[in-house]
Amino acid sequence: MSSRTAFVPAAVGDPTAHGRVEDAFGLLSGTFVASLGIYLLHSAHAVTGGTAGLSLLISYGTHLSFSLVYVLVNLPFLALALRRKGWDFTLRTLLSIGLVSAFALLHPLAMPEARLNVPYAVLVGNLLAGVGMLMLFRHHSSLGGLNTLALLAQERFGWRAGYVQLALDAVVIIASLTIVPALVVAMSAAGAVVLNLVLALNHRPGRYLGH
Repeated sequence: MSSRTAFVPAAVGDPTAHGRVEDAFGLLSGTFVASLGIYLLHSAHAVTGGTAGLSLLISYGTHLSFSLVYVLVNLPFLALALRRKGWDFTLRTLLSIGLVSAFALLHPLAMPEARLNVPYAVLVGNLLAGVGMLMLFRHHSSLGGLNTLALLAQERFGWRAGYVQLALDAVVIIASLTIVPALVVAMSAAGAVVLNLVLALNHRPGRYLGH
């Protein structure tokens, strides 16, 4: 899961800037919604793009906790984020990753053995994950992700970040064929498209003025 949009810090005294309480509630709400979407995907044994999808795939193959895998997978990308985005964005992203991991432990306790229709779980799971990511982007945070690697490839080699991101997401989806049934993989790919459409249609520079 990732964003292709650069973040611009709010100017001092900017009336559209979020306050601390707004940021705190935004981070809590965004991570909760995103983690609920990931839980729905997990309940369907499905995947998606980005580090969330990669973490789901690793957890299926190793039987390790998604929460643990998700934190470990994102550590290298946090180092890249620090280089590209600075401390404020990186610390908020680290907090968001920790909250998603914590909420991922909560959902199974509140909804044990959830049995959902797979297409429904994949569609709604990706929609919720996308909405949660949008909330985090608007509070200068993210869920980590392969996006940072894609931006670095563009910076160093001139490869378009969007195409690199698409290729990385495709690798995660294709790799899931080794563990996940082909039909679920196909639905997961469609769900990943839905997630990226949520981001593409709702997160554009200048459309949202809060920081």
